[in-house]
Amino acid sequence: MRKWLPLVAACLGTLMLLVDVTIVNVALPDIAVDLGSGLSGLQWVVDGYALALAALLLVLGSLADKAGAKPTYLVGLVLFAAASLACGVAQSSEMLVAARAAQGIGGAAMLATTLSLLHATYTGRERGVAFGAWGAVAGASAGIGVVLGGVLTDLLSWRWIFFVNLPVAAITIPLTAIAFGPSPRRADRAVDLPGMAAFALAATAVTYGIIRGGEHGWTDARAVTTLVVGVVALLSFLVIESRSTAPMLPLSLLRHTSLVATLIAALGMSFAAFAASPLISLWLQQQLHLTPLRAGLSLLPMSVSAFLVSGVFGRQLHDLSPKWSIGGGLLTIGVGSGLLTVIGAGSSWTASIPGLLVIGAGVGVMAPPLVAVGMAAVPPQQSGTAAGAVNTARQLGLALGVAVLGTVFRGAAGDGHPTLSHFVTGLDSAVAVAGVVGIVCGAVVFGLFRAHERVPEPAAEPVPVG
Repeated sequence: MRKWLPLVAACLGTLMLLVDVTIVNVALPDIAVDLGSGLSGLQWVVDGYALALAALLLVLGSLADKAGAKPTYLVGLVLFAAASLACGVAQSSEMLVAARAAQGIGGAAMLATTLSLLHATYTGRERGVAFGAWGAVAGASAGIGVVLGGVLTDLLSWRWIFFVNLPVAAITIPLTAIAFGPSPRRADRAVDLPGMAAFALAATAVTYGIIRGGEHGWTDARAVTTLVVGVVALLSFLVIESRSTAPMLPLSLLRHTSLVATLIAALGMSFAAFAASPLISLWLQQQLHLTPLRAGLSLLPMSVSAFLVSGVFGRQLHDLSPKWSIGGGLLTIGVGSGLLTVIGAGSSWTASIPGLLVIGAGVGVMAPPLVAVGMAAVPPQQSGTAAGAVNTARQLGLALGVAVLGTVFRGAAGDGHPTLSHFVTGLDSAVAVAGVVGIVCGAVVFGLFRAHERVPEPAAEPVPVG
């Protein structure tokens, strides 16, 4: 039994960091009332976490190579626990957003190291068992998040969606220190801090500019200035990466068409499938007056559908060309998001079920092979970087999607406190945009992949589907 303690430590940390992507969704209405947050504040509660994950995942992977995966994972756990406490005691939306960003930093350190720790700890058949168990925990995290968030918010308060991490961390931190052996280090591995800084500034500035523009108008000086800063930072990132001796994202990787297609698919999937979830949660609770628990259960069809499709058809998906599994899956997600536009002013929560089921089916088809295809598209020695880049694209797609769809919603629903009919108009506009993004990205991905390509078996590192 002792030999599986490292797996328990890795799975507990992974469960915490991935559950916290979705656990806030059903708590957003209560957070808005308690802290007096408007829509932009709620967007940042989601985006602060996603942006930190996206900005730091690749560079913390490099840092873990240099400092060791075990110490990096431990530091990430401690920071995540401290930030969770800060989230739970936050007295303003600004404090909560800052604490969520700190959570994201800790989560990035954890996500960048769990698989390498398992890879170094287990061999042969035991490694396959460990990766399978880790993948199951990661895949279930989205569904666990929305239900757990509803239970805790209903029975206690929204603050307990963060406090619940503390006892889990109290178990995971000493277990990690005891269970894992010393991690190998590469003293010669450089860390691309300038690239990280430029990428983080670009992602944050563009996201802030979109949210600010939607709230104050697109001629607002701060919105325009921030968007310009974001574009300049993005160009600077490309220059830095082209000249760096140890780039965070080697630009030569983008010559591999299959990797580019996979990155577009990862970004498009998070945007089209998950970015509207906060708005749907607000509709369920603020407009239909469902409890947080019932709202969480109402969002479960997507996770259940994804789990069933990937579980039942997982083996067959590896025999499909990625143009069908990944491109076709993304097109399916776009159609599912479009089906959510059937929600009207007189609709009950059941109106969302067809769209959520179709979205989940698309996620279940495309998510399992996504990283395997990205890793197989590049030379073996760069497969870890490719996997990190795909995960980064997923988090970036969520952050940008929440910003864009919130802006679309505000423009269609109007400012202030919209009536039910106005709220639904805004929601329908947002999910329609999500549907268009899914279909357009799916068509691009479908065209980029060549028909003869096959999805490889994931030889080493699985990646969460939720």
